Amino acid sequence: MNAFHRIFGRSRSSVIGMIHVCALPGSPRSTRSIEDIIHEACSEAQIYNSAKVDGILLENMHDIPYMHTDDVDHEITACMARVSSEVRRCIPPNIPVGVQILAGANRQALAVAMAAGLQFIRAEGFVYAHVADEGLMNACAGQLLRYRKQINAEHIQVFADIKKKHSAHSITSDVDIAATAKAAEFFLSDGIIVTGASTGAVADVQELNAVQSSVRIPVLVGSGVTADNVEHYLHANGVIVGSGFKKGGHWANTLDKDRVVHFMDKVNTLREKLPL
Repeated sequence: MNAFHRIFGRSRSSVIGMIHVCALPGSPRSTRSIEDIIHEACSEAQIYNSAKVDGILLENMHDIPYMHTDDVDHEITACMARVSSEVRRCIPPNIPVGVQILAGANRQALAVAMAAGLQFIRAEGFVYAHVADEGLMNACAGQLLRYRKQINAEHIQVFADIKKKHSAHSITSDVDIAATAKAAEFFLSDGIIVTGASTGAVADVQELNAVQSSVRIPVLVGSGVTADNVEHYLHANGVIVGSGFKKGGHWANTLDKDRVVHFMDKVNTLREKLPL
């Protein structure tokens, strides 16, 4: 928990704003130059900075359909490294920045984070296999944390999704979310992310509470948090907000500054009743 507090400046209710990076070169929906992609990502980062969001997470969400793990091509990793580096450069160093590379490209994300000077990654498939949109996703904790050690990146936090959205979990139906969280903690995850069934879908508060009661590492909410329901989730260590900050509340739309400001105003009011 000390590492989380050191990075985000608080132990609970940290708000992490998503930057859904435009479709990168080589992806089916790619239409923009890398310079345009960087410009938009930096513009969104500056909106988050002006609204005093606690952290930023970059993700190649527009690269649909996603490649699977080691099939993620080199240009995606290279472009995410460049975009991440520019975002890191354009905002104050005290604001933590993280990265996720879809789908399941956790080693690539660690490499990007190290090269770009980022503070954390979001990892899929850390413990227990599941069937994702892209196919079978196997657990990766052992390989991932050994890779982190090999590249001297142990200062980069790994926040692991459990019972991940956009996935089927029938092969682990006899393992509940609390047990999954315990496994992630045992396998040295730095934090756990709880989500709803899909992007923008609300997370189950009872599941969040069960996970928090089961582990001693930070627990974050990774989907469905909006200004209308944020009061139900601020007891978590952090909330990752994407769709809730977009125009019309849809992830694929542009960032809405007014939504971000309204959200943070409400959060700051609620925080007055919460410890740091």
